[in-house]
Amino acid sequence: MVENGAGADDVTSTAVVADTDVERLTLTSAALAAAGFRVLTASNAASLSVSLEHNNPAIVVLENSLAHGLRSPGVPVLLLLDAGDSVDLEEVEAWRVVDYVINPVRPDELVHRVNTLIGRSRERARARGQVEALRESLRNVSSAIRETNDPQLIADHVVRGFGEALGVDHVWFATFRDERVPSIRAQWNRPGVLQLPAKLGESEGTITELANRLWSEADVLAVLDHRLEPGSKITQALQEWSPELTPVSSVILPVGEGATALGVILLATDQRRHDWTRPEISLMQHVAGNVAHGLIQGNLISAQQRVLHQLRQLDKAKTDFLATVNHELRTPLTSITAYLDMIRDGSGGPVPEGISKMLDVIARNSDRLRRLIEDMLTVSMQDGSNLDLKPVDIAKLLQVVVATLRPLAESRHVAISYVEASEDIEVTADEAKLEQVFTNIVANAIKFTPEGGRVGITSVLSATDDGGQAALVRVADTGLGIPEHDLPHIFTRFYRASNATAAAVPGSGLGLAIAQDIISRHMGRLDLDSTLGAGTTVSVELPVGGP
Repeated sequence: MVENGAGADDVTSTAVVADTDVERLTLTSAALAAAGFRVLTASNAASLSVSLEHNNPAIVVLENSLAHGLRSPGVPVLLLLDAGDSVDLEEVEAWRVVDYVINPVRPDELVHRVNTLIGRSRERARARGQVEALRESLRNVSSAIRETNDPQLIADHVVRGFGEALGVDHVWFATFRDERVPSIRAQWNRPGVLQLPAKLGESEGTITELANRLWSEADVLAVLDHRLEPGSKITQALQEWSPELTPVSSVILPVGEGATALGVILLATDQRRHDWTRPEISLMQHVAGNVAHGLIQGNLISAQQRVLHQLRQLDKAKTDFLATVNHELRTPLTSITAYLDMIRDGSGGPVPEGISKMLDVIARNSDRLRRLIEDMLTVSMQDGSNLDLKPVDIAKLLQVVVATLRPLAESRHVAISYVEASEDIEVTADEAKLEQVFTNIVANAIKFTPEGGRVGITSVLSATDDGGQAALVRVADTGLGIPEHDLPHIFTRFYRASNATAAAVPGSGLGLAIAQDIISRHMGRLDLDSTLGAGTTVSVELPVGGP
């Protein structure tokens, strides 16, 4: 390898010349050196490879015989061909910027071709740099769009992002009348430029029709110079819409989803022509796709939030209503039960036996109404944060429940029993709520067990799957059982098994729903196993350490 020329720390003026013809190599090198290039020469493929590996030339001047197998050097290549030489086009195209001359070549033509190729290469690099900068700018716009669900903020991001990235004077965006998106208007204008009208006015039909056509064709309308087409439909439509707008160049970009456009983006320049490039348009279409997706998603989320807000208001109204109704029911019921107790105690005189039985019926139904009111109030509260946790002795709690419900069992001629665990079982829980749970479960078992039946309650200390300990309470009855098709719904509020309704067994369908809610808040588990006609077993598992 021989180095000719000077000046040569400037790598942009370096040329590598490779030729097996020594005389031609010398002439070519001399011509480029005279033109100010730093020249590196190579007379074979090996020295060419070494030269390209250790230098960063601005151009490679290459004899055709040395071109075969050459990987793209990343710089322009000028091929020196002899008459009749053939070229591997596929290999040459991989070099990107390439040209050729036929030997013998005049020095001035050689220098001209070399300078032209270098200029083309620099222009391509500049264009690639501009596209990459534009891509990065619009990537940031897309990122900003994805970070919000606010439709107006999405629109503001896109108009400002397009305006700043593309250097135009106006960017205007609007959605059409479409149930998929809200009505949105947004615009960005270069400082010192008048704003465009907020609405399309009489031009709306023309712009909407144009946008739908462009969307169906996956295209945009790019006008390089309106001054050359003063009578075109789009030029007239823009002038009718905004007489102050005198665009030189413009782009109509549809924003759509599915079969139709849902909006349109207008970009325009007022004083200079903008040559819309294919990369610019492709990037704008990509961002427009993100805009459509963001607007639709944002509209759906906004609608869901509105529905959720309405549901919360309705739920609050329901809760307030139930609380009011419960209060209004409790007041007269308290008076009724108070006077009933006074009558039964003989405050008004001796009560005949027949009347006493009637009073017993009134007392039972008053008690039933009281429990129903309490259940409704529990459901309306729905507060998972008001557990009053403290140590609870399971055996004592269940004894209280059995003692409370024994009169009910005896009145229905149902035997009730409780078998305690061999060891003491204490859990951290809300005692009042656990009493409510077991009262509901045992009362259900008694109600659904016919005369002569049995309700048995047991408690044991069991191991959990995670190696801990839990209190396991089972309530088994020999009652009606539950039909299989009712089992998936049995914990649903106000749901009653079909055979319970048919047998006219009283109840609200709230007991098991309330029990499951309370047990789940204690991080426990409530299971139900039932066989129609043979009875039901309800199992409650509570972690010893509490929730």
